[in-house]
Amino acid sequence: MAENRTPRRDSVKDLRSWLFNPRSLAVIGATAHAGKVGNVVLMNILEAGFPGKVFPVNPGTSEIAGVACHPDIGSVPGNVDLAVIIVPARSVPEVVAECAEKGVRGSIVISAGFREAGVEGRRLENDLVSIGRRRGMRILGPNCLGVMNTSLPLNATFSRMMSPKGSIGVISQSGAVCTSLLDWAGEKSIGFSKMISLGNSADLAESDFISALADDAETKVITAYLEGVSNGKKFMRELGKATRKKPVIIFKAGTTQAGARAASSHTGALAGSDSAYNAVCRQAEALRATTMEEFVELASALATQEVPKGPRVAILTNAGGPGIIAADACEREGLFLAAFETKTESGLRKHLPDESNIYNPVDVLGDADAGRYASAASLLLGDRNVDSLLVILTPQAMTEIERTAETLIENCSGKRKTVFCSFMGSKSVESAVSILHKAGIPNIKYPDEAVHILARSYQRTVQKKTPRGKRVRFEVDRAKVKTMFGRYKAECLNQVGPEECRVVMGAYGIDYVPFKIAVDMEEAVQIAGSIGYPVAMKIVSPQILHKTDFGGIKLGVKNPAELEDGFEEIISNCKRRMPGAQITGVGIQKMAEEGKELIAGMVRDPQFGPMVMVGFGGIYVEAFGDVSFRIAPLSDLDAEEMLKELNAFTLLAGSRGEEPSDIRAVEETILRVSQLSLENPDLSEMDINPLVVYTAGNGCTCLDVRMTLGGR
Repeated sequence: MAENRTPRRDSVKDLRSWLFNPRSLAVIGATAHAGKVGNVVLMNILEAGFPGKVFPVNPGTSEIAGVACHPDIGSVPGNVDLAVIIVPARSVPEVVAECAEKGVRGSIVISAGFREAGVEGRRLENDLVSIGRRRGMRILGPNCLGVMNTSLPLNATFSRMMSPKGSIGVISQSGAVCTSLLDWAGEKSIGFSKMISLGNSADLAESDFISALADDAETKVITAYLEGVSNGKKFMRELGKATRKKPVIIFKAGTTQAGARAASSHTGALAGSDSAYNAVCRQAEALRATTMEEFVELASALATQEVPKGPRVAILTNAGGPGIIAADACEREGLFLAAFETKTESGLRKHLPDESNIYNPVDVLGDADAGRYASAASLLLGDRNVDSLLVILTPQAMTEIERTAETLIENCSGKRKTVFCSFMGSKSVESAVSILHKAGIPNIKYPDEAVHILARSYQRTVQKKTPRGKRVRFEVDRAKVKTMFGRYKAECLNQVGPEECRVVMGAYGIDYVPFKIAVDMEEAVQIAGSIGYPVAMKIVSPQILHKTDFGGIKLGVKNPAELEDGFEEIISNCKRRMPGAQITGVGIQKMAEEGKELIAGMVRDPQFGPMVMVGFGGIYVEAFGDVSFRIAPLSDLDAEEMLKELNAFTLLAGSRGEEPSDIRAVEETILRVSQLSLENPDLSEMDINPLVVYTAGNGCTCLDVRMTLGGR
């Protein structure tokens, strides 16, 4: 008889009971036919040594591999925590409904043929999710590899191998990446705690598993291979919570601009998926890997080594060239060559040949045996000025390669310092590298790559030491802006007029230079006279967004005669270069004092919402692309970091005797843009370009503003 349980949706924390540690499971679609997915999954579960009850389900047989088989889930005796479903896609919704009726807590749907297969598949997937939600049942997949938990052990996948037990949690939207990582784990002597193949993420998604692994005692490092996220805001929230507890490494695939949408603003043109994910990882303090090699090497390092306590590195080598390569890499990566204590230098001088270099990088020479390496390593690890040690070995005829690896392991024991190796070569160092990996010492083929991974590991230390910023709110006239945008929306207008843009700026406390539109020459002369010369003149047209490109700007107009000539020239240029443009008039604006030109703006990312940008502005902003992005809401620390990330930040800070710019005023403007973008979901894109910043204490002001509606 089917059991009657109250339908409920298990919380993410419950994943650890029914998915990672089920007491019983059913394999629905199990088969005795070797090589079939239903057989591989069942045999993987049995051969891994799953300690709970296993119930194969298949109406066509009574027994598989010596285990009694049941015709359907309803006939399975007792409770079932987890169903692994491997039946044709069209049958999956019905099977899930039967599992829910039985009281099964959750399921892994390995079957393919859902939204990845077209319209009919999408309908099946929607039905599947609807049934699960209605009946209180969680679903992993469909179209996934399955799940591993090495500590139970559980291998509910169709992978050809089981991971050794370890401390790296893997979340992947690609089953192929999962199987590749399993191969890599064997080579590196690294094990995984949990491996989750997300498949289509129809119900349970990446955010759910980041949350679950954050609270998993067996997971030291969380890694995630992503091609997209199902809920951007939730993902960012759960990622931020997880990184407070342990390192999270993200590899995001599919970040090129090949399919980027056309954008009407500089901000929109410069933004993209890559910018959004960079911003998310920075704000949530995740470590973003840009290559698969970095992804796996960084995971290995964080799982096996102490994170560096500081940026001071000692380099130990038996060849000068690789030592120089490593030293150069340290400077590029923001690490420092440690300055040794006097007693360390004395010890090195005593134990090394006279020809050796006892300063950093320490060169023990090409004829160094294992003992010479061991003596030097011991002294360097004992130095209070050394946070990390990089040991480089090149295979010479006299080098004791395996013995050197063994002595390094002996000397590193109990030192609680970060140790990386770069035993350079292939076959000649293969055995030694295996020895190092088994002892938990990362070996990275090339010294510069080793330094890069060391620097990324140190980034985790910096993250833990850096306080998270505070969100700042300003008193603004939100109602005025809401009313104005509502009027534009009612009239189906997307491009906000330049005078109205400045009304928005004023409502949100962002300083701007007054701007009025003249519809004819007479009005232009009158406005300029009231503002006072010199003035700037700018074409006003919803079709002409980049005014310079069309000859639509005149600067430094000193008198009425120049203004009249400029008015006619601007109108003529724009009519000739864009005949179909609707020209509203010419904007007249007081010429602002000179200062540094920046750009600030926002664009609404489809996954994460408003994305705020700051950079060096003017007409070349897209050419140079010296910009930084963050996802709203911004903290005070976000605004500060955004400016410091700019390549040309030194120009703001004051260089070559120049006075520093008013950086605090720019930071406040960025924060006000963040609040504006959050409180007005109809705002799709916005540029303040240029945002002119003056010397410290004199603020900043916006000269030109462009806003496009159509958000949400």
